[in-house]
Amino acid sequence: MSGCIPVSALSLRGSIALLCGSLIAPMALAADLAPAPSAVDGELSPTVITAVAPSSPLTVTTNPKDPRQPVPASDGADYLKTIPGFSAIRAGGTNGDPVLRGMFGSRLNILTNGGLMLGACPNRMDAPTSYIAPETYDRLTVIKGPQSVIWGPGGSAGTVLFEREPEHFGTLGSRVNASLLAGSNGRFDKVLDAAAGNGEGYARFVGNQSRAGDYDDGHGDRVPSRWDKWNGDVALGWTPDADTLLELTAGKGDGESRYAGRGMDGSQFKRESLGLRFEKSNLGGVLDKLEAQAYYNYADHVMDNYSLRRPSGSGMMGMPMVSNVDRRTLGGRVKATWRWEDVQLIGGLDAQTNEHRKRGGMGIDAHKAQPWTKDADFHNYGAFGEMTWYASGDDRLIGGARLDRASAKDYRQGLATRGDTRADTLPSGFVRYEHDLAALNATTYIGLGHAQRFPDYWELFSPKMGPQGSVNAFDAIKPEKTTQLDAGIQYRGERLEAWASAYAGQVRDYILFDYAGAMMGASQARNVDARIMGGELGAAYALTERWKADATLAYAWGKNSSDGRALPQMPPLESRLGLTYSHDRWSVGSLWRLASAQHRVALNQGNVVGKDYDQSAGFGVFSVNGAYKVNANLKLSAGVDNLFDKAYSEHLNLAGNAGFGYPALDPQAVNEPGRTLWTKVDISF
Repeated sequence: MSGCIPVSALSLRGSIALLCGSLIAPMALAADLAPAPSAVDGELSPTVITAVAPSSPLTVTTNPKDPRQPVPASDGADYLKTIPGFSAIRAGGTNGDPVLRGMFGSRLNILTNGGLMLGACPNRMDAPTSYIAPETYDRLTVIKGPQSVIWGPGGSAGTVLFEREPEHFGTLGSRVNASLLAGSNGRFDKVLDAAAGNGEGYARFVGNQSRAGDYDDGHGDRVPSRWDKWNGDVALGWTPDADTLLELTAGKGDGESRYAGRGMDGSQFKRESLGLRFEKSNLGGVLDKLEAQAYYNYADHVMDNYSLRRPSGSGMMGMPMVSNVDRRTLGGRVKATWRWEDVQLIGGLDAQTNEHRKRGGMGIDAHKAQPWTKDADFHNYGAFGEMTWYASGDDRLIGGARLDRASAKDYRQGLATRGDTRADTLPSGFVRYEHDLAALNATTYIGLGHAQRFPDYWELFSPKMGPQGSVNAFDAIKPEKTTQLDAGIQYRGERLEAWASAYAGQVRDYILFDYAGAMMGASQARNVDARIMGGELGAAYALTERWKADATLAYAWGKNSSDGRALPQMPPLESRLGLTYSHDRWSVGSLWRLASAQHRVALNQGNVVGKDYDQSAGFGVFSVNGAYKVNANLKLSAGVDNLFDKAYSEHLNLAGNAGFGYPALDPQAVNEPGRTLWTKVDISF
């Protein structure tokens, strides 16, 4: 069967991970007894990331190539979980769906290299982050809340940017970065990032392969979760001078994954991407920079119940069946930056269109004989402007506004809305004040943002029903309107770094899914009013020159004001406590992740992916890691996740599917992996 990993390979790779982890951890603990090497440039800072702090107000910037714990991520959602405030709706081993502050879907604007990569599955089996291999990108930026307008429509919860930087070579040269990871349950990842060029241009290739088998939970029970995926991207850049860039990019990818929490598995995740961008900086006048880009992304996704599992032979999903969906997305952006003595203005236009099709049938590969049927078409055209006023050395006022014209057309056959088009003009904007407390090495901020979001494909086309009295969801679901206040403080001292952020918001016409018939999966989408609030805080303290402690806390709360009950799919209170020792070439660390019980639930309500089907228990998971920098070109890291082999499950989780033996009438959450060992090697030259 495609994607299967032999038992012998699983045992071998698991043994390698166990051996390397066993060797490296004691050596790291004894590092302070060894003489300091002279071949290393500077002291090694902690190299295994367990949590990421903000880099500026409401903005988190990090390098996704850094080793992290839990075991380095297989997809974008998995990596985002290291940022306080993020969680993910889980269904097994990979391809979860990211959630920020309890907000899901297109409330999160997720871009790769400035372009939008949309999945095609009506139930988001191929969420946008499932096509993202974090280690193949150079920078990850998160903007929390509706506090930016330059990255496209929506994004009421936040904006996520996975970016690759242009290469810079003064003379003819090259560089290579590569990594290998081996771990429990047959985990084996390979990443290669190579570039060559000179002062006038460059060529870059980035590729990865990630695979894993089914994992065992803390009880020793096997959880269907294996995957095998790959990506390959090339970039050709022309840099005639230091201020000009013209870059052409192209990429492909594919994979497969099976899910303990779904009735079908993903047997194909084909991706095709093309991009072109132009940048001209330091123009010498008030107009300082011009940028333009165009992108094309295509997802071709196949779901079936026979490639990665055996049909049960009874019930609705008892016989082989397959569904094939695809989506083409084409978009572009033009923006300019103007600078005056104390004012910066970024303004521009963006546009995006996408087309969704489907086909399927009963029987193995039945879709291949079927014609494609178009069911949806979306368009969005936007204009935006964002200004920063440096009022003084300690004060900044940032504000922005955008106006979008969004539309969708229903092509589904046999429905009353076939041929109908709906369109809305949607304003959004924000204003934020930042003040530096120079005497305290701190920055405070407060911002008010408003975002109006056109319903996405999953909200208009996936529900079986719309609001009461409507023809369907396409006919009646209203755009969502979020108004949110954000405030916080950041402090950086000689030994202590601390930060805190809080938010409170009102969401008019929040799009809620009701699941009236759990057995049939029937869903109804409707609008309600909601209130949200919460926040994140964190601190890192240098106990000594070599010991550092850090802690983070994240909480999200939501209420369905229309019905007087909890808002569904809210993650529980979560904390991360870390302790790290670093000295010259070595670092060793520990992570204790704690999640409280979640009793505020709205049974049988949720979103297109998941629903609240029960309260959840709290848990604590303890993990350890170590890293060793052999020289300037070679770094080793290793870790043991869930050291004590605890059996636990996340609150945001799908119920185990009956096709894998989970009870059909008594929903049970899919457990997370038990004790997991991993070892990673990073090479650069």
